Amino acid sequence: MDLTEDQVYARVGEEGFARLVRAFYAQVPADDILGSMYPAHDLAGAEERLRDFLIGRFGGPPRYIEQRGHPRLRMRHMPFVINQAARDRWVQLMDRAFDEARLDPEPAAVLREFLHGMATFMMNARS
Repeated sequence: MDLTEDQVYARVGEEGFARLVRAFYAQVPADDILGSMYPAHDLAGAEERLRDFLIGRFGGPPRYIEQRGHPRLRMRHMPFVINQAARDRWVQLMDRAFDEARLDPEPAAVLREFLHGMATFMMNARS
């Protein structure tokens, strides 16, 4: 069965997305590249925003759009220098989060492909 993006939520569920995003953000504060991009006072907010964005993007309730409107991801991330090193580290931490979250392999593969591509799309600096 080829899983479509809008079927991922039905397979992963709210808790699966929560586990994945929680596992990612648990690594961020101590990271030497990404840590400074995520202020400690807003870490819980960042976790909620990513979780809600992914849930809505992959077939779940559209909470992110209802609360924040169109994602405008590149615009929202423009204040941060996202170069190759930052992109690669983000992907590395997210891949570790996938390992920890232990999602069903088929929806995890769909999510991973999307997130790897999105990380590349978000790059806004060369060095």
